[in-house]
Amino acid sequence: MTEKNATHTNILSVLLITGMSGAGKSTALSILEDLDYECIDNLPINLLPSLIDLAMKNDPAHLNPALAIGIDARTRNFHAENIISILNKLRDQTDIEIKILYFDSNDEILSARFSETRRRHPLAKDRPVSDGIKRERQMMEIIKTESDYIFDTSEFSIHDLRRTMSQHFERTEDQGMRISILSFAYPKGLPRDADLVFDVRYLRNPHYDETLRPLTGRDELVADYIMKDPIFHSSWDKISALILSLLPEYKKEGKSYLTIAFGCTGGQHRSVFISKKLAELLQEKNYQVNLRHREIA
Repeated sequence: MTEKNATHTNILSVLLITGMSGAGKSTALSILEDLDYECIDNLPINLLPSLIDLAMKNDPAHLNPALAIGIDARTRNFHAENIISILNKLRDQTDIEIKILYFDSNDEILSARFSETRRRHPLAKDRPVSDGIKRERQMMEIIKTESDYIFDTSEFSIHDLRRTMSQHFERTEDQGMRISILSFAYPKGLPRDADLVFDVRYLRNPHYDETLRPLTGRDELVADYIMKDPIFHSSWDKISALILSLLPEYKKEGKSYLTIAFGCTGGQHRSVFISKKLAELLQEKNYQVNLRHREIA
């Protein structure tokens, strides 16, 4: 996930949900509805200004739920340039904050999702799904470049998406930065939404100990093994000090969400242990932390 940060107060918040078909837009709208947003899907873009005007007249103090509106290639007379033009005019209004949330996945994942659900791609009714994906990607490119948030859901389960959306858009008074810590295995690919990535393959690997192999970095025996590595303590001190020094700077820049990832060979031992250790440290410092181990079910 990538993000352009902006902060405003005392304004009507509008989230525009868009992106590739099959990338999770409808699911995102359902999650936002659970988070107390008023949600409308497949709205013709020309009706957006009227809808916002109506919402503001009915709620001049902006006390009711914010708006989340789905717009995509299914919309009648969809033209990306027209959408950008209308959004630019709305963004000139000081009492409205519009953020574009763009949902994407790689082409193989999108094709697989359409095959699993046996749905036709909206832009390829009589052609292969791949043709529809290609055409839609071309149509959406302009909107993607203008988006405030880009969520790549290629590796997301519905639970991952719900957690991520809640961390970004839960409507609470708390404006503290939320931190997600992730362990992963390098052979299975870098996490797409990571802001900071640390390679901990320099630590000795518990995988080569037959007793420790079936365990994970959450187990005490594995933790003891890793901490006995002569280089562990000095490297941990440097990594943790670096992260603690960066977090206030990210917060100053208005970043509301940060993902820190640790990778090793199998994603079972070293990265899991370091991720867990950092999560405990940050929780002690009163940061809001979510911990996830990608390779552990």
